[in-house]
Amino acid sequence: MDISEIMAMLPHRYPFLMIDRVLELTPGQRVVALKNVTINEPHFTGHFPGQPVMPGVLVVEAIAQACGVMAMSAHPSFKERPLFLLGLDGIRFRQPIRPGDQLRITVVKASERRGIWFFEADVTVDGKTVVEGKVMATVIVDKPGSTP
Repeated sequence: MDISEIMAMLPHRYPFLMIDRVLELTPGQRVVALKNVTINEPHFTGHFPGQPVMPGVLVVEAIAQACGVMAMSAHPSFKERPLFLLGLDGIRFRQPIRPGDQLRITVVKASERRGIWFFEADVTVDGKTVVEGKVMATVIVDKPGSTP
């Protein structure tokens, strides 16, 4: 899936679209996405001058967007409703992510209960895990007859 297909699926846009390509997708089950980290991203001007490091919260956002692609691919009727994070568990940052790194984000759906999805995420750079943890998310669906 290229950037055009990702943008057709997710509501995010620059500078907050955090995934560049989807390499593998099993709708509703598993996704492998790429994020190319470049020095021209706006957060690097202040995080940190002279030692640019990608903020952890933005790595978590990239994971969430990969979860969104997986969920939306399984439920196309939710297209206009973004996936909302409900919780993070055991997120661990193993090493800094710097400009020039390519994040390989693998997300697997662990379970789904009452409209809440539970995911396990692993982010690697050059085959080495840099971030891992669990994510909970849901899509807010309007009740029939309600106005958006």
